[in-house]
Amino acid sequence: MPVPIVPYSTALVACTPTIGARRQLVCSGCRNLLLYAPGATSVCCSVCNVVTSVPPSGAQMAQLICGGCHTQLMYVRSANSVQCPCCHTVNLALEENQVAHVNCGNCCMLLMYRRGGRSVKCAVCNFVTSVGV
Repeated sequence: MPVPIVPYSTALVACTPTIGARRQLVCSGCRNLLLYAPGATSVCCSVCNVVTSVPPSGAQMAQLICGGCHTQLMYVRSANSVQCPCCHTVNLALEENQVAHVNCGNCCMLLMYRRGGRSVKCAVCNFVTSVGV
């Protein structure tokens, strides 16, 4: 039997097998996949009852890996930071042209850092690698 989906401010909307006009969203509480009708502003999860806000229509989305728990997060591209719903770590959301990469000078792990920085500390071995500016 389908699980009902509840837009927060309206009546119950049954989840139908045809997803054509429906959109998908990850619950900010239990990380289950939620389906919602276009035009909804928020969705209440029927499993954990957490209300998740729907991103604005037409918003460009981006993804990053949480620095605290390594969960993949999706966010609106214009955001400066993203708080992880699992571990509550606040992650910087940098644009592609604001970051650079270097290999750790000790363990060779690929590291990402803010462009213009002089050094970066490896989260694996704690070695500080100098970056040529």
